[in-house]
Amino acid sequence: MEIIRKSAPASRAAVLGDYDAIRVSFDWRGVRSSLDGLPGDGLNIAHEALDRHVAAGHGDRVAMRWLGRSGERRLISYAALSAASARFANTLSALGVARGDTVFVLAGRIPELYVAILGALKHGCVVSPLFSAFGPEPIATRIGIGQGRVLVTTTSLYRRKVAPVRDGLDCLSHVLVVRDDDEPELPAGTLELGPLLDAASPEYAIAATAPEDPALLHFTSGTTGKPKGALHVHEAVVAHLATGRFALDLDAADVFWCTADPGWVTGMSYGIIAPLVIGATLVVDEAEFDAERWYRILEDEGVSVWYTAPTAIRMMMRGGTTGARAHRFDNLRFIASVGEPLNPQAVTWGVEAFGLPIHDNWWQSETGGIMIANYAAMDIRPGSMGKPLPGIDAAIVRHLPGGGVEPVTEPDVEGELALRKGWPSMFRAYLHEDERYAKCFVGDWYLTGDLARRDADGYFWFVGRADDVIKSAGHLIGPFEVESALMEHPAVAEAGVIGKPDPTVGEVVKAFVALKPGFEASEALRRELLGFARKRLGPAVAPKEIDIQASLPKTRSGKIMRRLLKARELGLPEGDTSTLEQSS
Repeated sequence: MEIIRKSAPASRAAVLGDYDAIRVSFDWRGVRSSLDGLPGDGLNIAHEALDRHVAAGHGDRVAMRWLGRSGERRLISYAALSAASARFANTLSALGVARGDTVFVLAGRIPELYVAILGALKHGCVVSPLFSAFGPEPIATRIGIGQGRVLVTTTSLYRRKVAPVRDGLDCLSHVLVVRDDDEPELPAGTLELGPLLDAASPEYAIAATAPEDPALLHFTSGTTGKPKGALHVHEAVVAHLATGRFALDLDAADVFWCTADPGWVTGMSYGIIAPLVIGATLVVDEAEFDAERWYRILEDEGVSVWYTAPTAIRMMMRGGTTGARAHRFDNLRFIASVGEPLNPQAVTWGVEAFGLPIHDNWWQSETGGIMIANYAAMDIRPGSMGKPLPGIDAAIVRHLPGGGVEPVTEPDVEGELALRKGWPSMFRAYLHEDERYAKCFVGDWYLTGDLARRDADGYFWFVGRADDVIKSAGHLIGPFEVESALMEHPAVAEAGVIGKPDPTVGEVVKAFVALKPGFEASEALRRELLGFARKRLGPAVAPKEIDIQASLPKTRSGKIMRRLLKARELGLPEGDTSTLEQSS
């Protein structure tokens, strides 16, 4: 098993240096005590992210470096962001929006999005971000489930994606729009946000929110039915602070870039809340992915901590290491990834391209924050999720005939990954679905729906979603293991693996691959890939069939859609894939 030896940079000690000692002594109450809180034991995410720093004399510190897609660059201080968010809170108050009402935000990475999110939290509203690439129906479904009172969006997004479904959204009282440059008139039934903010006071007395007051509503995947609204509370900020420090090694001196779209839970928890609570400087890029632009941002902005996704890493890997080596990353000291399991090849590519391994971590919309991670000072075993963070008890559990579960104590046994409930960012409900929420818990354990194993040294390894695991001739085969093996071949850029029904063995493993530039599909290459996989995985696990395709179907967040591959293979209706999304 390959191990990448890793220790904290010589210039600073890792936050989570002595893993075992910190786990033993850790107490969530200690993290909570490092925050200001509000009078009467209250707690408010926006206060801890902004006003706390201003009150401590750090208002001049840069909170955000905003990079426009056309070359604009704006520096926004903590004091300026605090004042702007107060203006938004006052705007909500003037419109009659009450504490507890839900504010939806549908926009790209523009400064007004961050102002609206933080201002709504100050006002005591529940904030729900929407992915700007969604179509009208997914947007309407989510606003309807969340009973959105306010929507903040842009004029162009409103015309294309909200206006067609507005008549069906009786709950929606106010639509506040940011005017696009090419939009001479406001859409009917909307209010322009800019003049409202200009007219509002930059002073605001933050709502007396309690730790258990609802704050964030994140929607999880709608692949098997309507999306689920996972509800989080203001106490989640305690976990955002701790996990930002432990899993991402962040401190106030860092320049931090999280590339996740703010419409996803990662873009909210670690693109906004955690780094601001810690006091770091955010890099926010309005533009979409472009490898050369990203290399240039990492260099020019002096990014020290970079949090991205396997999809982006794979796209960079297609170009080899030439692009990265044309730049200097003198300040970059830590790279992490989330969204789906990180193939071992990506971890080692990070060393070749940046001189740093890429640290995988694991969590879900429901967990609200990172639960398992390869932290800065640990040795990395490429392909592993890492180890549970302080304050998080994780186990592999087996289901008992009577309906309960029990932890598996022996190593390298596959079972369902479970977390002992009670961490601060644990979701408190599936909105309007109490029974569905209750089924997520058995005794003291939250059941994640992911299959994994734990090795003898305490590292956790992802096997697959419970409904993705392939059952072949009595073997349980995780698609991720097969995909990772195929990606070791120099011709393979991406791989997706499914179980194909077979009357003899139940299912056979079938793989779909897309090739790197410079390679062409052929029968000879297909046979070579079959033999390559068989040699690495053995005959019981290796794919029996491989199809080479020009590209693989992906969600809008970049995940390969195994369900769609299976539907096409079996000739089943593919259905509406517009609601497919990442869950973390």
